[in-house]
Amino acid sequence: MDATRPAVAQGGSVVRDPGGSIAVAIVDDHRMFSECLARFLRDCDGIHVVGTAASGRDAIELVDEIRPAVLLLDHEMPDCDGIQVAATIKRIHAEVMIIMMSDSATNDWIVDAVDAGCCGFLTKHEPAEAMADAVRGAAFGGASISSSLLADLLPNLATTSRRSSLTPRELVALEHLERGWTNHAIATEMGISTNTVRNFVQSILAKLGAHSKLEAVSVARREGILACSV
Repeated sequence: MDATRPAVAQGGSVVRDPGGSIAVAIVDDHRMFSECLARFLRDCDGIHVVGTAASGRDAIELVDEIRPAVLLLDHEMPDCDGIQVAATIKRIHAEVMIIMMSDSATNDWIVDAVDAGCCGFLTKHEPAEAMADAVRGAAFGGASISSSLLADLLPNLATTSRRSSLTPRELVALEHLERGWTNHAIATEMGISTNTVRNFVQSILAKLGAHSKLEAVSVARREGILACSV
């Protein structure tokens, strides 16, 4: 673990080092990538690399010691998962802005990183200038994600958002609608009144942007809502 100690601001967080630059730490078990990125960032205006580490355990110790403003964190390391490391660091040092890095990414990884408190997810194939811009943005509360990941992520986030907006009871009613059941049959099966079923149906139509039961089922199938409902 390589670290230099910057000045600590009020409350323990490091926003700027003595020279007025953004204090950045890099955690990656690929030594060549880490060294190249550190070398580039050291030459960037307004950025000061204050430490590097090569494992999840060292990452937590590094942040405990120097509390950088921004942490560039590898998603996969030999000793532990980067998501777990990010969650641990954010739980202890909420002020540290974390940008996850990976050779590739799935939608689940990105969502998990955000849930763990990360403010960005970048592929390691990004131009070095994009890495620097992400660091500057994170230091001022911004979020960043590789443009190559957005095309796949946004539609899936939309589907996740729509599904999560449906209540568990509405999801059950939607499953019955898929089977072609009438409101009366659904009411009997669910042990509720027909009027309550009508309210469920109207809510489902509104949330899915549909104008009929058939269209609601079609939208739910197309977006994978029914396939993963319980």
